[in-house]
Amino acid sequence: MIKVLLVDDQQLLAEGLRSVLETSDEIEVLGIAGNGVQALEMCVALKPDVVLMDIRMPDMNGVAATKHIKEADKDVKIIILTTFDDSDYILSALNNGASGYLLKDIGSTALISAIKNAYAGDTILPSNIARKVTAAAAMVSSDKEYKLKKAFNLSEREVEIALMLGDGFTNRQIASVLKLSDGTARNYISSIYIKLGADSRASALEKIKSIN
Repeated sequence: MIKVLLVDDQQLLAEGLRSVLETSDEIEVLGIAGNGVQALEMCVALKPDVVLMDIRMPDMNGVAATKHIKEADKDVKIIILTTFDDSDYILSALNNGASGYLLKDIGSTALISAIKNAYAGDTILPSNIARKVTAAAAMVSSDKEYKLKKAFNLSEREVEIALMLGDGFTNRQIASVLKLSDGTARNYISSIYIKLGADSRASALEKIKSIN
């Protein structure tokens, strides 16, 4: 039995969701929280397997609630359920540990399937949401490349390697991926250190990661 907590400040909508979910003999609805604060308290007390989380709520919104709930229980699966298909919310929710994101116009059968899939460990992203996430992530990456280049006068190749350093690649991995000799990769990295004014990998990473 999958134990589900509903979180939504619209009582009528939450009751409708409860009715839909209770048509499945594999799902038990533990209760309804009206805001993020209540959701956190009920998660601690009731230990749900899956939380269906609204975004815009009083006292604590769904993104903040997701962060706090995941800090308290890393195993709980949280699906963001909202009418707002906004890429900022999507990325924030996923970065804070959400297992997926659904729009409230989803059909009952698809909603029940999504809960089962999230419980099994899948990431739930409808195709229209996935496209928004991909586009937003690409925009962030492109923006960071531009800012690195402008802030430190890096070449295209140096920007590429700086981003890889920021992602935790070792010198050898960078050389392998970019098909460079170990010596050439080291030379690029040394040049990056000089342009960043960094005297170690740790300080270089700090400067790379400070570019948002």
